[in-house]
Amino acid sequence: MINLVRFVYLSATVLGLLIAGAGAADFRVGAGEKDITPPAGMPMWGYGARHAELSEGALDPLMAKAVVIASGADKVALVGIDLGRGPTDQMMKIIRKEIAEKAGIHNVLITGSHTHHGPVIELTDERGFGKGRFDVAVAYAERLPHLLIEAILSADKDLKPAKIGVATEAVNLNRNRQSKREPKATDPNLSVVRFDDEAGKPIAILVNFAAHPVMTDGKILKYSADYPGFLKNKVEAEFSTKCVFMQGASGDMSTNVGDGPKGPQGFGETLADHVIALAKSVKVEVPEHPSVKGIVDKFEFKTRIDLSDPKVVILFQIAFFPEIIRNYAKEFGKGLNSELNTILINGEIAIVGGAGEFFCNHANRLKARSYVKETLFFGYCNGHGMYFPTIEAASEGGYGADPGVSFAELGAGERIMDKALLNIYLMSGKFAKDPRK
Repeated sequence: MINLVRFVYLSATVLGLLIAGAGAADFRVGAGEKDITPPAGMPMWGYGARHAELSEGALDPLMAKAVVIASGADKVALVGIDLGRGPTDQMMKIIRKEIAEKAGIHNVLITGSHTHHGPVIELTDERGFGKGRFDVAVAYAERLPHLLIEAILSADKDLKPAKIGVATEAVNLNRNRQSKREPKATDPNLSVVRFDDEAGKPIAILVNFAAHPVMTDGKILKYSADYPGFLKNKVEAEFSTKCVFMQGASGDMSTNVGDGPKGPQGFGETLADHVIALAKSVKVEVPEHPSVKGIVDKFEFKTRIDLSDPKVVILFQIAFFPEIIRNYAKEFGKGLNSELNTILINGEIAIVGGAGEFFCNHANRLKARSYVKETLFFGYCNGHGMYFPTIEAASEGGYGADPGVSFAELGAGERIMDKALLNIYLMSGKFAKDPRK
């Protein structure tokens, strides 16, 4: 009888260890990176006043940092890029096809940091749309998706059993640049996701924060990652790992230096200090129920401005430059298509990626309603549909809320966030099936 009891006890212990080991083996994470700094001689993205002035080189490198998260055969790639926006629709088609064929990755979120010292990537190989006048930019745009694929495949090859932990802190490091209503909305959340290997060594640190990277002097015609670059450098030096910066809902968010250090380096390193403290404090564990789930949605919106009207197009060409506006007119002339990506990791961490400049209250309201352990929102993700103000912000007007830069019909952002919420509830088992189907 004693031997039987001992056998049952030992069997249960072994079974427990096997289950724990299976959980670790079934949750895998890898990280990769690629230098994506363009050559000089390309128009720079972000400021209309520059028009078609060409870059004179680089202040610091532009990087793509990738994390691939896997559970069983299911994978998602999260990629932070030092560019003003997410890849174009054509680029995303190329990227999705190749990473699916070569690595079985069917969910990917590629988020631009929104630096205003990156290159224009929208110019295309057609006369009047880039070819002939901006051949350097056209060539870079054709090469870019393959550079991003290299970063993703490098992360996939690095996959190993992993632990995960998330920590969030409210920091007073951003401010609302649009609203005149008091109190002004902000999203103060700085979120850090730490991925460790089985030995406790960091595989990657992912950072999610919302504030425009426009601290480098706009008159400087050189590429720069702005404050996210300095943030990543300091975090990487501290942990000897890769740091992935994922911009948040920063459509109405500027940096708030307060009494702290000025400039992109000072601000980036100040933000890095908070990231480092959070990453050191977080409890990193093997997930009890490893899983990776994802849903991709496509939207078609009417536009608030008619880019099929030649008179409107001429005004935009004067404000920016003809080739980029012709590409925008082709893309938005019949309406605005937008993409939403919703990911649920281990049933606890929701990640929502929106293709444009979402105002902070979109993210705030989603986080308040999602009812999971953590919710992260990535803006400038898998495309760029310009600004998505909240309805009340659009009623107030101002930069980012007016039709000249906020093309999508009123309420478009709310529709996208509602669908993201339904997706989170569906994937977390709160609905037996999609209630909208």
